Amino acid sequence: MPAATPDKEKRFIVSLRPKYKRLGADQVKILEELTRSPKTIRKIWREAGVSRRRRRKKHKTKQNLREIKKQYKLFELTCEDTKDLKDIPEYWPQMKSKNLPKHQYTIREVSCGIQFLGYSNELSLTNSTLFTRIINHHLEKHRLLPDESVRQSDNGSEYIGSWNAKKPSSYTLAVESLKGQKHRTIPPRIYQLQGDVETVHNLIEQEFFELETFRDREDFFRKALSYLAFFNLERPNSYKENKSPWQLAKEKNPDIKKGALILPPIDLDYALSKATLGGNNVLTDP
Repeated sequence: MPAATPDKEKRFIVSLRPKYKRLGADQVKILEELTRSPKTIRKIWREAGVSRRRRRKKHKTKQNLREIKKQYKLFELTCEDTKDLKDIPEYWPQMKSKNLPKHQYTIREVSCGIQFLGYSNELSLTNSTLFTRIINHHLEKHRLLPDESVRQSDNGSEYIGSWNAKKPSSYTLAVESLKGQKHRTIPPRIYQLQGDVETVHNLIEQEFFELETFRDREDFFRKALSYLAFFNLERPNSYKENKSPWQLAKEKNPDIKKGALILPPIDLDYALSKATLGGNNVLTDP
């Protein structure tokens, strides 16, 4: 057949299956800039006997919230959460031998999917507070927040402090130091309300931590910045009309600049050693 995929190209596509592990044909096509369609890639894998096993579909239908999320203003709702990196087999040996971060702090904007990242060796209220102050500084600098907005988190101690605290935590005070921004916690154990940030945690594990190797801590943050720029500016989201966060953000705010979406991942251990956390939530840039 004239349109048949050449054997050399088939062998190359088959060789990508073990390299990309859990990633599907749509993602591999984007990352490798392949000309063949995802359908053709899946067929080649299937014929070669290297297809991944498909997950069984759940019979329970989940409510689709995409139309509701589209109505939010840019940065009207953001979700924040942390990820323990010590349970990723491909990353753990590198983490132990090269002093790489053990925890990820993630903020994800709900309507367009923009994410900002921070990393540290410790999970703490201090680090969460510092991270959100730096993010606030960035959002304020680029005038990204609407008049009223919500930062949502779970009820972890890194966000609320002690479970029986009588006063708002330092994290809550930092979030609400910006006019119109409120901190909201989800009801206990209702983790699906954090679905946007949980989803991106799974993506970054598959697309970054399971695939990359790092020479040292500096190399880690250099590659983390490359991935974040790819995610925010280039990576199409099939859940959001196959558009990138940058494309969706431009539709909501035509004046937004690309620099607003490229805040380098923050080394919170280093930032904490350099930052001055003054009274009344004053931030000195690291």
